[in-house]
Amino acid sequence: MSLNLNTRKVNDVTVIDVSGRITLGEGTSVMRDAVRDLITGGHRKVVLNLAEVSYIDSSGFGELVDGYTSLTKAGGTLKLIGLTERVKTLMRMTNLDKVFEVHEDEAQALRSFA
Repeated sequence: MSLNLNTRKVNDVTVIDVSGRITLGEGTSVMRDAVRDLITGGHRKVVLNLAEVSYIDSSGFGELVDGYTSLTKAGGTLKLIGLTERVKTLMRMTNLDKVFEVHEDEAQALRSFA
């Protein structure tokens, strides 16, 4: 299954609904290009909804960190929602739960930008 992104705006926040696998190759390049396009387009508030992500490998996590770093350097913020139990566990094991701001749902993430 390839990676699919659906980008939508909620007020001044860009929400990206991600589905599929974030893995080395097509998955990471799609994610990289999407974040790069957002930065170029002036979007600085981004929420990634990972509820429909079936698998993330180490390259996928690396791409999430790269997107976070790129947005932060551009003066933006990247927040995560919809993490599966498996992804939450992997994030705790790698201490990425200390890097990313994770919210339980979209409404909570959107309110956090206020």
